[in-house]
Amino acid sequence: MLALLRHGAHNLLTLRAVQTETSCHYVTQMGKRVAVVLAGCGVYDGTEVHEASAVLVHLSRGGASVTMFAPNVDQMHVVDHLTGEPSQEKRNVLVESARLARGNILDLATLSAKDHDAVIFPGGFGAAKNLCTWAVQGKDCTVNDEVKAALQAFHGEGKPIGLCCIAPVLAAKVFPGCEVTVGIEKDDKYPNTADTAAAISQLGCTHVSVDVAQSHVDEKNKLVTTAAFMCDAPIHQVFDGIGAMVQDVLKRA
Repeated sequence: MLALLRHGAHNLLTLRAVQTETSCHYVTQMGKRVAVVLAGCGVYDGTEVHEASAVLVHLSRGGASVTMFAPNVDQMHVVDHLTGEPSQEKRNVLVESARLARGNILDLATLSAKDHDAVIFPGGFGAAKNLCTWAVQGKDCTVNDEVKAALQAFHGEGKPIGLCCIAPVLAAKVFPGCEVTVGIEKDDKYPNTADTAAAISQLGCTHVSVDVAQSHVDEKNKLVTTAAFMCDAPIHQVFDGIGAMVQDVLKRA
């Protein structure tokens, strides 16, 4: 009897191990492969940390496998986040982004749209300073060559592109006629939305007013955008909006 019980216990443990291994294998095989493009580390001169974290949490919850990338270029400038004033330092976007990625990050030059199902760009001033020059040139900005190539490659493959906060201006610059949101116009909770929306419209694109906790989908171009910290909102609402964006991206990947 004792031998029988031991044999049965062994079989049960073996079954559980197989089930666990199968479950892990299923997630690995079925999870979407998503590239996340960072622009440094810190809201004033790089990627907004909370937005990047929210993107990663929601992607993890959605079973996605994530690879992070950043351009290997100098930041436009470095801002002291305690005083809000520029400093005389020089920093590299890829090196600073590695802080957010816990060191697990690749040069944006190596990103292949064919190896991923979707791409997401968190916001922060780095998106407007290091990925393009929107912060100083507005609608007349130029987009970093590798960023532009990545956007065009995913668009050409018909794969979804997620962008939050100020990052949707990248799509507005690269894809004339597209639809994006950077929040709600004529609302005091969105102090920078009206001017940004006007510039987006001048580029021949459509700005759609959407609440911070929601996302907007341009089905034609597979662009998914959300306002995030373009809104002076509680952080949980920003988190919810990014979650909506991530879910919409994964549904279309």
